[in-house]
Amino acid sequence: MKLGANCSSCEKLLAVGYRGKDTHFSGTMSLQMNSKDEPEETSKPSGGARILALTVFSAAIGGTFQYGYNISIINAPTSYIQSFINDTYMERWGVGLETPQVTLVWTLIVSAFSLGGWLGALLAGPLAVRCGRKNSLLLNNSFLFVGAVLVLTCRVAKSFEMIILARFLVGMNSGVSMNIQPMYFGESAPKHLRGAVAFSSAVFTAFGIFLGQVVGITGLLGAEPLWPYLLASNALPGLIQLLTLPWFPESPRYLLIDRGDREACVRALRRLRGGEAPVLEMEEMLQEQQQHQNSAASAKTPWSLFKDPDLRSQLRTVMAASSAMMLCGNDSIYFYASYIFLEAGIPPEKIQYVTIGTGASELTASILSNLLIERVGRRYLLLGGYSLMSCWSVVFTVALTLQSRGVAGMAYLSMACVFAYILSFGLGPAGVTGILPAEIFDQGARPAAYMVAGSCMWISLFLVGMLFPFIVKGLGNFCFLPFMAVCLVSALFLGFTLPETKGKTVAEITAEFDRKNGVKREKPDLLVHEPIREYYQLGKACSFTTLMQDSDPDHKSATEI
Repeated sequence: MKLGANCSSCEKLLAVGYRGKDTHFSGTMSLQMNSKDEPEETSKPSGGARILALTVFSAAIGGTFQYGYNISIINAPTSYIQSFINDTYMERWGVGLETPQVTLVWTLIVSAFSLGGWLGALLAGPLAVRCGRKNSLLLNNSFLFVGAVLVLTCRVAKSFEMIILARFLVGMNSGVSMNIQPMYFGESAPKHLRGAVAFSSAVFTAFGIFLGQVVGITGLLGAEPLWPYLLASNALPGLIQLLTLPWFPESPRYLLIDRGDREACVRALRRLRGGEAPVLEMEEMLQEQQQHQNSAASAKTPWSLFKDPDLRSQLRTVMAASSAMMLCGNDSIYFYASYIFLEAGIPPEKIQYVTIGTGASELTASILSNLLIERVGRRYLLLGGYSLMSCWSVVFTVALTLQSRGVAGMAYLSMACVFAYILSFGLGPAGVTGILPAEIFDQGARPAAYMVAGSCMWISLFLVGMLFPFIVKGLGNFCFLPFMAVCLVSALFLGFTLPETKGKTVAEITAEFDRKNGVKREKPDLLVHEPIREYYQLGKACSFTTLMQDSDPDHKSATEI
């Protein structure tokens, strides 16, 4: 019997069955995928790539782009907002604030973003489970729009407290999107593109930083009368997401494993793969669904992750990577950028344009890393990034010390270190860190893992923002030595604990961690027909139409084998 002889033989070939009590999986998927009343898909694989790319853009422009954009646009109007704080206080009480008091209020405005991000990270897990990945990103824009209204009306209301609340809400928006968007991308992309698609979150973060620097120059929205519009301009990307993302599919894994909706899962896969649903990809999701059901648990909580001895190694790795991403000093090096550029002889009025180069450097590095991640792998990019940052910290410290002693040319070396440090960060840690929870945790544990990772990230960002001024005051030119220690320890720890995840399924990655922990698990006995394996190749989707076409007259069906 040939593969294309009749529909029933094709259905038998596509049936993915489990030996044991849950035999209801067998054949169901094939019957739904090949239903006669469903119109036949005629789109080409390029159509799936186009849908996937548009999905990535639509989700990221209102997701991680907002994080980069919002940490960037707050820098330009610093002096204007501080003047507004003092003027508002004087109108209320008839006396102005002292400089330390103004600085304290400004610190509250800056810190509100980190605290909001922490709360957003905690909300992201329950939102992702109850509302889904796509709907959570859409609902997340409500925080952004309320914050924009508060900023636009704070002058009329003569209230600087509204700015603090607005930054808190914008932080919540960033906290939710930084967790859910990589989860959405990791679950929607095919295995051979999973790293590159998930890494696009870092590309859009860097793009947000760069665009925020551009918009914040005095020739655009960086002038004194326009600072409320600058802070409220983040509503435009959110509006773009609201208008575009509803047209794209939900995460297929969420639809199948969390909601149990196989028909919706098949429809989403067909759109994301251009009308071609890979058989082994569906088989892998069914196996994960079976394991999820056998575990007799729904979505895990952060506390249950901490109590699960089988997941402690994964959890330690994710917590270390997420904390190191913020403790490594990349954000702090922007603090020195203006001073270093001024010492290098750049006119003060031109420094804002040169500073844009720092954002362009991170954007360039993230794009390069996006191209390399599926060739080099996650582990080497992560370790290489932190190792290079350790080296540049030493060089930067030496350059700052010699520069303070008047050694000629050290200002240019310091300027080169700024760009090299940012490039090294963008090349690895900036993007790989966000991918890890999606790759090393299964569907049930993934939202909780992102909650823990996001909490570590935002708490670390808050601590760096609060402590760095004291570090600079106490250590002076040696202020980057603590960051060197963080980068070095992170490279060593992740080198010993993190296996390579490139091109591996969750089950294969879990097996790597199990070997490290000495854990042995019983694997479900999954029936996989060899003809399917011959037609399916990594990087090439296998359509049901192709399976029905017998290109080899000697090829036999599963029933004959």
